[in-house]
Amino acid sequence: MEKILPGKYVEIAYDLYEVAPDGTESLVHNVEKTEPERFIFGVTQGLLLPLEHALEGLEAGAPFDVQVPSNQGFPYNPDDVVELDKSIFMVDGKFDSEAISKGAYVPMMTGDGFRITGKVIDVTDSHVKMDFNHPLVGKDLRFKGSVVTVRDATPEELHPTCGGGCGGCGGGSCSDGDGCDCSDGGCCSK
Repeated sequence: MEKILPGKYVEIAYDLYEVAPDGTESLVHNVEKTEPERFIFGVTQGLLLPLEHALEGLEAGAPFDVQVPSNQGFPYNPDDVVELDKSIFMVDGKFDSEAISKGAYVPMMTGDGFRITGKVIDVTDSHVKMDFNHPLVGKDLRFKGSVVTVRDATPEELHPTCGGGCGGCGGGSCSDGDGCDCSDGGCCSK
């Protein structure tokens, strides 16, 4: 069986618990085997370091149980707290005060088309202050689950912006000297 190593395509299923200071655990997220979390090990960003270390070397079917202390968990980024113009939240010409109130979690889209959720921190006459940091910032966590799949990643998975072609390797053609060459195993390889 293949082991989780850098460059491998991996799928995992798990329960994520928030661990309170007294040690009690609350289930906060569940990822089922039918809809596993997918990533390229060592390539995809955002995997918490303790989880990454625990997964390395495991095979499909292997269980994992990882404690993540808050100082190694989801990092706080002050740049993820932003003030948005109140006009963004207008519905039929009116500010949506029912959905946009202090403490509310609001689903939004980034400029790249990714869904994110922000927490409303404050509402002023002209702006809505929102925090897009992960809701589990500063929390002790526990991941308990199993490895679903381990296999070699395809070129398309390794270079998703390329779609297996040259477009994401610098925007040029395969022979324009930007390092994207069909023979180098880079974006152009099929």
